[in-house]
Amino acid sequence: MSALETATPDSRSDEVAALLVGAIDLHCHSGPAAMPRILDHHEAMMDCAAAGFRALLYKDHYYLGVPHAQILEKLFPDSGVRLFSGLVLNNANGGINPHAVDHAASIGAKIIWMPTVSAENHIAQLTGQGKTFPKTKRKMLDPIPLSALDANGAVSDAAKACLDIIAEANIILAGGHLPARELHLLFDEAKRRGVQKMLVNHPTYLIGCTDDDIRSMVAAGAYIEHSICMFTNGKSKKFDAGQLAHLIDVAGVQRTILSSDLGLLDNPRPVEGFRQIVRMLLDLQFSAADIRTLISTNAAGLLDLDVN
Repeated sequence: MSALETATPDSRSDEVAALLVGAIDLHCHSGPAAMPRILDHHEAMMDCAAAGFRALLYKDHYYLGVPHAQILEKLFPDSGVRLFSGLVLNNANGGINPHAVDHAASIGAKIIWMPTVSAENHIAQLTGQGKTFPKTKRKMLDPIPLSALDANGAVSDAAKACLDIIAEANIILAGGHLPARELHLLFDEAKRRGVQKMLVNHPTYLIGCTDDDIRSMVAAGAYIEHSICMFTNGKSKKFDAGQLAHLIDVAGVQRTILSSDLGLLDNPRPVEGFRQIVRMLLDLQFSAADIRTLISTNAAGLLDLDVN
């Protein structure tokens, strides 16, 4: 095992372990995947089972993960871990495609992400600006840039059709890698159409959210999801503990969700990422109740699981 995969023993190990019981990871990048991963879906599930997690949600940029989740949960009923997935509206799934959303919802998807690697914003952010993002194992077709807005700057008809399906199914609308300026318009339209569950992914990476953007999106009813990988030891680390504390304060504990966004090379495994972030939160003097809210309770509500 590498140092990234091994929990560092300390005086708080037992306290950390107790807080992880019942945790939920809404953003796990296990494989198989076009991008190299350090573990597969089964390994991610078993890691979660060993730590006493309540649920795990798989995310892949290129395919619907619901069948994997359902079959694995059936094959390993004694794991104690509920498994979920959803669909990212990238080019591989037809872009902002109501037919794909309709199918995903019909077989039990819990979340629909707006475009990520195919988002116009994602492509622009990573072109000639020195920013990096995990690459696929082989060069794939160049993406066709996607936006949730039409040529007039309004939410597109295709996006509206997707929102209607998401609202009817009462599942999560996640912002993906759309920029903050699009998310404001998208979430306002989503609320008008009856979407109840909205999630902003890593607002300070690619999305460009200011503190005021985050406050506005929370006021509109959104949850703010921060990626653990950006605060823990590994290649993806971008921010420190003080910045995490500030971001939680901006949105409030009741509207913040911490998810791993892990599975990437040269980073901890997802459960180890959770161990590191819980230690960080304890060092920052967050209460046990607040930590459970951040890593479990808020996510449970979005997944329609009982909130203890």
